[in-house]
Amino acid sequence: MTVALTEALAPHVREPSHELVQVVRGRRSGLAITIAVHSTALGPAAGGCRIAHYPDPAAAIEDALRLAAAMTEKNALAGLDHGGAKAVVALPTAARPIGAERTALLHDLGDAIESLGGRYIAGPDVGSGPVDMSVIGERTSHVCCRPVEDGGSGDSSFHTARGTLAALGAVADEAFGSPEPAGRTFGVIGLGAVGAHVARLLSRAGARLVVTDINPAARDLAEEMGATWVDPDNALATEVDILVPAALGGLLTARTVPLLRCAAVAGPANNQLDEPATARLLAARGILWAPDVVVSAGGVIHATGVDLRGESEEQLTGRLSGIATTLRHVFRTARTHGITPADAAGELAQQRVRQEQRQES
Repeated sequence: MTVALTEALAPHVREPSHELVQVVRGRRSGLAITIAVHSTALGPAAGGCRIAHYPDPAAAIEDALRLAAAMTEKNALAGLDHGGAKAVVALPTAARPIGAERTALLHDLGDAIESLGGRYIAGPDVGSGPVDMSVIGERTSHVCCRPVEDGGSGDSSFHTARGTLAALGAVADEAFGSPEPAGRTFGVIGLGAVGAHVARLLSRAGARLVVTDINPAARDLAEEMGATWVDPDNALATEVDILVPAALGGLLTARTVPLLRCAAVAGPANNQLDEPATARLLAARGILWAPDVVVSAGGVIHATGVDLRGESEEQLTGRLSGIATTLRHVFRTARTHGITPADAAGELAQQRVRQEQRQES
């Protein structure tokens, strides 16, 4: 990271430790593209491509930095030989480009990824999907999750949900002494691609569901599963056993934590804590929080396993089930050292990165 960029970000980002931050303007689209590579200590950095509106350029760069650092933790804790990175395309408005404009944007993104020579392997994120990965793939080979018909691993949302279900078993075991979801009440916030899969898996396992989404059409899914629907504004204050955030991040704050009426929070939404201190607020209330970098790892486990390692379904299922083992390790470490699960996850991830760095030196 250049001195000038570090100084510009200083008011927004605390002590960035990233290996590389690249901001380019796409020659076709004219849009700003930020690629943040946090670490390649464990191998080429893997992370998604986010296409979203931001209020200003600094906000987009800050998001890329934060998300890239989280990917380093996620990949390290998942036992993957990958570091963490993220690409962010900052849109001038909330409207997402379509047609030729979108193709131009994706080709610009592919060129930016290709310029790093394999240091960053991209996948889908908010605002992008498998079809977009095929278009990006016209400009670079360093991309995962193309559609299955194009020879890729396809949509990773179901596999993220599978990993989430494994994590919820570990959370239930820690909080209630049994990993079985049957008879427990889960509050699923967000019924998008991943959240809908999580809700269906929980329903099939015999759980009681309370669900919500900002899209009223999601009520049809709630009725299909026999779930109780609550207004999005009331979801956090609804009494459940385990709250499952499955939408965008930043849900847990100093303002929202006092509203919670649950024993635990665990879901696939990334960056659920608005800041590290919020983890201590949850602990002070006796609410168990499962770090999202562990819970949401199923997607990247499946994508890299299929696209980069050629793993069998049996191997992938074992890795996804291992999310529960990792989470139990995090909880055990937190109890042993009297720290929050967030701090325990961060320390365990750093230990793996440091171990790799020592072996290389």
